[in-house]
Order: sequence, then C-alpha cells, then structure tokens
Amino acid sequence: MREARRCEARPREARQAVIRSAFRVLLVLWAGSLWSLAAWVAITIFHALHDARLAGSIAGRLFSIECYLGLATALIALAMPARRKLGGLYAAAALLACNEFVLKPFMQTAQARGAALGLSFGAWHGTSALLYVIACLAVLLVIWKQDLR
Repeated sequence: MREARRCEARPREARQAVIRSAFRVLLVLWAGSLWSLAAWVAITIFHALHDARLAGSIAGRLFSIECYLGLATALIALAMPARRKLGGLYAAAALLACNEFVLKPFMQTAQARGAALGLSFGAWHGTSALLYVIACLAVLLVIWKQDLR
C-alpha cells in the first residue's frame, strides 16, 4: 500500500518540478524583458526613428507583448505550490492588463482626437507609465523576496 502511494507521488512531484522550472524560466524572461523595455528599448526606438508615430506604434506593440507574457506567467504561477506567495506577480500582470485593455484605448482616442474623457494623450500616457513602473517594482519584489520552493 505504501509503495503504491510512493509511486503515485513521484509523477506528481515530477510534474511540480517541471511546472516550477517552466515558471522560473518564464519569470526570468518576463522580468528581464519588462525592465529592459522600460529602461532602454523604448527610449532607443524613439531615438533611432525620426517618426514619433512609428516609434510609438512599435513601442506600443512591445508593451502589448509584455502584457500577454505577464498574463501567461501569472497563469502558470497559479499552478505553483507557492502560488499564495506571488501576490506581487498577480498585481503586476493585472496592472499591465489594465494598461493594455483599459488605458490603451483611451490613449489611442486621445492621440487621434486630442483628448479622451477630458484628458490629453500625455495625461493618459503618464498614467500608463506609472502603472508600468509599479508593475516593474512588483515583479522586482517578487524576485527579491521569494524562494519559490
């Protein structure tokens, strides 16, 4: 009887190890791309391209990719044994989703019409940037504090 339980536990432990490893890789990929996009990629795009609209379009697409990568990371985190310790990660993914699905349409409207809900593109962009920075800090805290075992 004990032997049967031990055999059943091994595949479960193996699955958890695979999930944990996949999560670590995805978290590192997400954190690195999240921070590098904010620190130098977006800035480099605007310096390299003289067309601000094109640069903004490229940067916007990259920020969208960050959102989906964050959502995928959060989804895998839900399968982790330590999922309750990852509140900052869920908060970061939610902030990026808010940027993508709530603020981005207002930014696009404000850019096209001069304002959205009485706020200029700059005000929407500033709000979006603040949420992005908070998401970056939340991911930093998760990595800094968590053992993830």
